[in-house]
Amino acid sequence: MKTDILAIGAHPDDVELGCGGTLIAHREKGYRVVVLDLTKGELGTRGSVQIRAEESWRAKEVMGVEERINAGFRDGFFVNDEWHQRELIRYIRLYQPDVVLANAIWDRHPDHGKGAKLVSDACFLSGLSKIETLFHDVPQIPWRPKKIYHYIQSKFIVPDIIVNVSPYWKRKIEAVQCYVSQFYDPHNTQPNTYISSPEFLKMIEARGKELGHSIAVEYGEGFTKESHIGVNSFFDIL
Repeated sequence: MKTDILAIGAHPDDVELGCGGTLIAHREKGYRVVVLDLTKGELGTRGSVQIRAEESWRAKEVMGVEERINAGFRDGFFVNDEWHQRELIRYIRLYQPDVVLANAIWDRHPDHGKGAKLVSDACFLSGLSKIETLFHDVPQIPWRPKKIYHYIQSKFIVPDIIVNVSPYWKRKIEAVQCYVSQFYDPHNTQPNTYISSPEFLKMIEARGKELGHSIAVEYGEGFTKESHIGVNSFFDIL
């Protein structure tokens, strides 16, 4: 089950909005990518659990990631405790990612910052051999990802690293728009929300252009780091 990147989001659509272009870019380069949604987004004002599940599967197909799974944590009420950490450890040890992408370290929705800390703690604990976990009754071996990066969501956070996603921006937006229940749709008669306005998608577009401009490309996605980024040469950097 070894994978290169495990992208984790508190809700279905988090990874599409925050790092969808980055996931597509790495898939196009041959890296194995898996998405893990922590909750089913059951507290969302619009749509339903079933609709969100169908939308997330369509988005998976657009991005081309190998697998998408859902941990089934409680939307809005999951916590960073031993039970949730152990559940995440099981997934981390199952997929053995080298890189984990997680929610923004703080954001408008409290699940985002909470999810970021939960993932960070679970990644560290997953490397401890005295924490024992099973998958299908088979003991798992310890595994600690090499790097954790946090994508940027609603609140602007100055990034430590920006990925050029210019060739994949249209596919990213196509993946986002798989969530018809959540984003702007003039035919949707459900209550309006913060993310259902046309201005929200305009912000995503502007954010991508702003980050891209800062590295002299058309579109970019930004991430914050938890540890220093090492290179062998200055020429490894754009």
